[in-house]
Amino acid sequence: MLEGLMTGLATAFTLTNILMVIGGCLIGTFIGMLPGLGPMSIIAIMIPVAITIGDPSAALILLAGVYYGAVFGGSTSSILINAPGVASTVATSFDGYPLARSGQAGKALTVAAISSFAGGTIGAVLLMVFAPALASVALLFHSSEYFALMVVGLSAIAAFAGTGQVGKALLMTFLGLIMATVGEGVLFNAPRFTMGIMDLQSGFGFITLAMAMFALPEAIYLVLDPNRSKTGDGDSGKISNLRIDREEAKKIAPVIGRQSIQGFFIGVLPGAGATIASFLGYAVERNIAPKEEQERFGKGEIKGIAAPESANNAACTGSFVPLLTLGIPGSGTTAILLGALIALNVSPGPRLMIDEPQIFWAVIISMYLGNLVLLILNLPLIPYIAKVLAVPRNFLIPFILFFTLMGAYIGQNNATELLILVGFGVCATILRFADYPLAPLLIGFILGPLLENNFSRAMQLYDGMGFIWERPMTLGLLAIAVILVLLPSYRQRRAVARAKGVADGD
Repeated sequence: MLEGLMTGLATAFTLTNILMVIGGCLIGTFIGMLPGLGPMSIIAIMIPVAITIGDPSAALILLAGVYYGAVFGGSTSSILINAPGVASTVATSFDGYPLARSGQAGKALTVAAISSFAGGTIGAVLLMVFAPALASVALLFHSSEYFALMVVGLSAIAAFAGTGQVGKALLMTFLGLIMATVGEGVLFNAPRFTMGIMDLQSGFGFITLAMAMFALPEAIYLVLDPNRSKTGDGDSGKISNLRIDREEAKKIAPVIGRQSIQGFFIGVLPGAGATIASFLGYAVERNIAPKEEQERFGKGEIKGIAAPESANNAACTGSFVPLLTLGIPGSGTTAILLGALIALNVSPGPRLMIDEPQIFWAVIISMYLGNLVLLILNLPLIPYIAKVLAVPRNFLIPFILFFTLMGAYIGQNNATELLILVGFGVCATILRFADYPLAPLLIGFILGPLLENNFSRAMQLYDGMGFIWERPMTLGLLAIAVILVLLPSYRQRRAVARAKGVADGD
């Protein structure tokens, strides 16, 4: 490993590769801030550039920098205008946007930047140490385990519901699962629930739905409530409170540590990825938080930003384990990276570390460097980025609408998406007025296809439901899901009983 590290250092710290890291991080960060242009789109655009470079190490370093730069920058639009254009930054908007609206946009962006840096750096360390061993662990996960993992993700929906709203959250989750069945399934070629509309054959687009659930209702709210566009800093346009104090640093440090490790291991699993890591990170931290902190989640709690940001960046790093050591893409983005590697005549797999160690180790070393570059680039820019909220309402509303419509159109290149966006946006606004949580709907929609496909494969392989008790890991994950469902109600009953005991004592 030491020999590999020295080879990686020698390769990564050439002038060309340092420029590739900086260029990739810059491109990824700034394009990642635009709703609709996620890592997958950016990397697909950058592949011809990477191929013309010729050097596989430099090309992969550039594409990897674009990848984690886009995830790093994707939180900005989630925090400032409640428009998560990438699935892995949806959870960041739950507390990031309320904190920005309360006049603390600078603090929200600072917490996101530090958490992203820490998550990516810890992920790079774990990747360096555990990559070969984790590749064999990832192979133990079959369809039944992935199905159980999706159930764990869905069972955490209580974390996205307010007090007394678990029933509403469950209802919205089922609605999201139903919406995920529209279009052709992986195992069935026949279209389902499309009502004869050809544009629905591929189902609803994630970006369209995300914009309809969060960004469009926000623009409508700004129209209906003029005071909503004013932040806690007043109308001066001055953005204050950019730093986090020592108490806040102590508060988020254990969260970042836990979620970086958890996010990395989730990222290692092919098909899991940064989205599930961010949702589970948010859910775990809310469920283990003290009662008074639990009530602040969703209203501007900094733990609610630190958890998903550190988890999704660590998961991005973790997704390189199956890609580089097994040649298995863990997500759509890493599938495009795999295509780029093959185009560059590099064969990822168990022999990559032996045959071409300079590529393997150079990518890992470049991740350390890339995360440092991202932090240096982003922290000085936070006062200027945060001033988006100081834009007058007359300009801010068209700005949000423009990026919402552009994001939906670019996502599918289809004008029908704009009609779907408006229709769902109106429905989402009504649901928000009725106090229904929208996050569970999006979680159900994202996890629905993965849940259905893995369940169908497991049923075919085991000729029924026998996989549940025949595979111990599946049974263990489903047991965790049951605990996650029962734990909130158990804690609530204990709190009620304790309050009753105090009242009786008085």
